[in-house]
Amino acid sequence: MDQIVQKTAAEAAWLEAGGGLSWLEAERAKAVESFGRTGLPNRRLEDWKWTDLKRLIDGAYPALAGSEAGAAAVDALMASAPFGDLAATRLVFVNGRFDAARSRIADEADVEIVPLAAAERPGWVKVTGTEEDPIDALNLAHLSDGAAIRVPAGTAAEGAIELCFIAAPGAAATLTTRNVVVVEEGAALSLIETHLGNDVAHAANSVTEVRVGKGARLDRVKLQRDDASSVHLANLVAGLGAGSTLHDFTLTMGARVVRQQGFVRFEGEGATARIAGAYLLAGRQHADTRLLVDHAVPGCTSRELFKCVMDENARGIFQGKVVVRPDAQKTDGKQSSHGLLLSPTAEFDAKPELEIFADDVVCGHGATSGEIDEDQMFYLRARGIPEPQARSLLVAAFVGEAIAAVEDEALRDCLSDMAARWLAGERRAAA
Repeated sequence: MDQIVQKTAAEAAWLEAGGGLSWLEAERAKAVESFGRTGLPNRRLEDWKWTDLKRLIDGAYPALAGSEAGAAAVDALMASAPFGDLAATRLVFVNGRFDAARSRIADEADVEIVPLAAAERPGWVKVTGTEEDPIDALNLAHLSDGAAIRVPAGTAAEGAIELCFIAAPGAAATLTTRNVVVVEEGAALSLIETHLGNDVAHAANSVTEVRVGKGARLDRVKLQRDDASSVHLANLVAGLGAGSTLHDFTLTMGARVVRQQGFVRFEGEGATARIAGAYLLAGRQHADTRLLVDHAVPGCTSRELFKCVMDENARGIFQGKVVVRPDAQKTDGKQSSHGLLLSPTAEFDAKPELEIFADDVVCGHGATSGEIDEDQMFYLRARGIPEPQARSLLVAAFVGEAIAAVEDEALRDCLSDMAARWLAGERRAAA
């Protein structure tokens, strides 16, 4: 790619900033060099045509993690965290740094948990990012902390583990975290990832690397509720072993600009991935999900379902691609995305793709967008339900199909309650 001729304020700040973890210095140097060549992606690149970060990130976020935060502000955000009582272990990161005082770790002798910035790290803690992706390159360049979790073979973590990332009021900052999750053969883990912020314009860059071993299972729920003026960039990179299972759900409610990417690769036969998500967007929020599911081996199953609600001037985007390699016979892959527009000025863009190089497969995709069904609205109104309540019921049912992918009943109820409050008007959308 050509050299950047004129850097934006954000690009200049990220290239000039120091920091990062010392044990990743070699990876950091490569990432900085790569980002220096490419800069932020723009709409001339096919995968970024609807999310021109060079234009959308119109300010600088020069301060790195670790900026001081008032205890009262942090505690208030912690109090608003919806999953606090549902996780046996909670690791809290405030402004990109591990906060031991606010964290709690259950006494599970077999499960290993260590912050990435810890002075001593086990040999299984490995970062395998690629500087070719701009989000990943920025993450490697400025990584300050994160969680490394290992569930040994044959072990099921007794309770959910929550990673809670708090952006507390302070100077505009870039908060860069990364998680490494290893679920070994026959093991099981329930993981919650919560991103919260309020009254602080910041850029969050979060990458979660997942390795799910043979016959293992990972259930992951992510809530993105950053401040309405912030930028949220995130990657999920997952490798699935033979006979393994990945269930992943993301609820996107916060931030001004959101770009979330998922790279899921089947590395062993007979694996299953079910990936779902929901948007609840208002104001001028802009959220883009790009999902790449790579069927590299035979006999695997993938399901992707995204239900996106946009109100006022919000814009939602879903780009999903399923690749079936030449030897990946008996692949079963289905993908669907649906947008519900609550305002004539809202927008939903979808780009479903199938790239199939095998002939014995069952694959399909679909995408829809539209307004609330007037026939359904008439049916409810005819039974005496007021229009606002009828409208909320229909939207809740629309989003509920995606939330239903979460198997844990307590988590599912919590997500449904957040969606209901959003529909009732408790929104934090950018103006």
